[in-house]
Amino acid sequence: MSSTSATKGARARAREEVTAAIKDEARRQLAAGGAAKLSLRAVARELGMVSSALYRYFPSRDDLLTALIIDAYDSLGAAAEAAHAGVATEEPVRRWMVVCEAVRSWALEHPHEYALIYGSPVPGYSAPDSTIRAAARVGQLLIDIVRDAHQGRGIALQPLPETLSAEGERLAAEFAPDLPPAAVTAMVAAWAQLFGLVGFEVFGQFNRLVEERSAFFAHAVRQLAHGVGLLRQS
Repeated sequence: MSSTSATKGARARAREEVTAAIKDEARRQLAAGGAAKLSLRAVARELGMVSSALYRYFPSRDDLLTALIIDAYDSLGAAAEAAHAGVATEEPVRRWMVVCEAVRSWALEHPHEYALIYGSPVPGYSAPDSTIRAAARVGQLLIDIVRDAHQGRGIALQPLPETLSAEGERLAAEFAPDLPPAAVTAMVAAWAQLFGLVGFEVFGQFNRLVEERSAFFAHAVRQLAHGVGLLRQS
């Protein structure tokens, strides 16, 4: 390896290390005060950096937020995909439930990162298109499970009411053209309900309400599986 290549490699590693340190400190600030209070100057101060140096890594607070959001979505997606890999050959309801359980487990282990991606919007921040791929990982996994069921044993769904027919066609065309509009519409509803269940637990709305939360969640997501047309195991 030439000295020039070695120097470039060392610089790249140093940049990766500083970037990771900035993100770690930003996550600590998220845990302490929430995304709305995230400050590049405060991050730089805690790391012993001048603000102008930090701006070479993240030109603005929004750039740092975007990086943290993508990391959180990717971490959640990786957890769901890893859990699903262990049951990929099992029946669809089981696969669906394992993915949903992985989402819940990740959220409970990473409540501040969960709040960043599924909590209240950050004032003045609008997520760019660069977050879409990471944000779609869990949803794509659930779509794949329903698609496999549709192509295998089939799915059982009531037809959409006429008032939702056009909307169902639009949703199917955008997210899963090879699935029936009724299935895609049901999946959008299930997606909202899944993260509603998880959010209620993470943010404390189940306190003094639901005690057996694991059993409650398992029952609820099994019902969601049936709601998107996945057939009960015979």
